[in-house]
Amino acid sequence: MIYREAGQFKTTYGSDQAIFPILQDRIFVGLVLVAAALVPLVADEYWLQAILIPFLIYALAALGLNLLTGYAGQLSLGTGGFMAVGAYSAFKLTTAFPALNILVVFLLSGLIAAGVGLVFGVPSLRIKGFYLAVATLAAQFFLIWLFNKVAWFVNYAPSGTITAPPRTVLGVMVTGPQSSAGVRYFVALGFVVVFALVAKNLVRGRIGRSWMAIRDRDIAAEIIGVRPLQTKLLAFGVSSFYCGIAGAELVFLYLGSAETLAFDIGLSFLVLFMVIIGGLGSVLGSFLGAAFIMLVPIFLTNAPHTLGLNLPVALQKQMELMVFGGLIIFFLIVEPQGLARLWQITKEKLRLWPFPH
Repeated sequence: MIYREAGQFKTTYGSDQAIFPILQDRIFVGLVLVAAALVPLVADEYWLQAILIPFLIYALAALGLNLLTGYAGQLSLGTGGFMAVGAYSAFKLTTAFPALNILVVFLLSGLIAAGVGLVFGVPSLRIKGFYLAVATLAAQFFLIWLFNKVAWFVNYAPSGTITAPPRTVLGVMVTGPQSSAGVRYFVALGFVVVFALVAKNLVRGRIGRSWMAIRDRDIAAEIIGVRPLQTKLLAFGVSSFYCGIAGAELVFLYLGSAETLAFDIGLSFLVLFMVIIGGLGSVLGSFLGAAFIMLVPIFLTNAPHTLGLNLPVALQKQMELMVFGGLIIFFLIVEPQGLARLWQITKEKLRLWPFPH
């Protein structure tokens, strides 16, 4: 009974087209943001460093891929490569321009990744579907090969790794070994909240409608005036921008240092699984998918100890993989449109309860 729209009359177009037109939704989102801001006060170092920070980073990457695959319908397997572009760009910018603000570095890294995404998005005008996926897979392998072979990207370091140098913002250490997990969490949270809001407004406007028209029927979209090349390239550019920032955060806010192995094809599939499980064409689904991928393995790891089962480590790891894969298949069978669709169905039932007509 607490989730009702009755009496919430809209008197302006702006209020009717708001992102959260229902009062209960606005209250819920506000409470979530307040809780997210208060998390560092109650969470320990393990939760911040090992769970919450990577969750926010992967959610941003999944959001970028969802704009490309879920809304524009362009299947991509090069997410890891574009994240690598952002990470290595941030490393070069911080070492070449030490006085540059680290937040500006993240944004510039996203812009560089967007430029690379535009280049590899050109084939999308002539090919689509699995053929486009293979083309983006080639981009993944080429970018990783490039960062491996050209020592300039790692400043000719013999180890071939990039390390986040210490940088401050307003006197607070944000990156480097001396930075606290709480500060890095707030930086990651700020980026994902801002760009989630930007993405939500993008998909609700003319650009988002053009993407969805191309996704649903590109020939019909072209007939009604949507320009396929510009629309697809814009989707690749925006998606790569998000992934580039996520890649820079992955090294500077989470790992501290990394090799190209951290951005291999496994990362691309991981982000793709987040989008599919969370829900294609849903901003909320990007967060739900990232939470599922991050939290379920941790739950499966601790479940035997909670139940008092003493299993061999090797058997436990294999069982975790089997159960995790089974859960993915189960959720996709129950609701192919992802966890976001289950949340939408729940809200619809709450609106009608107790009259399920």
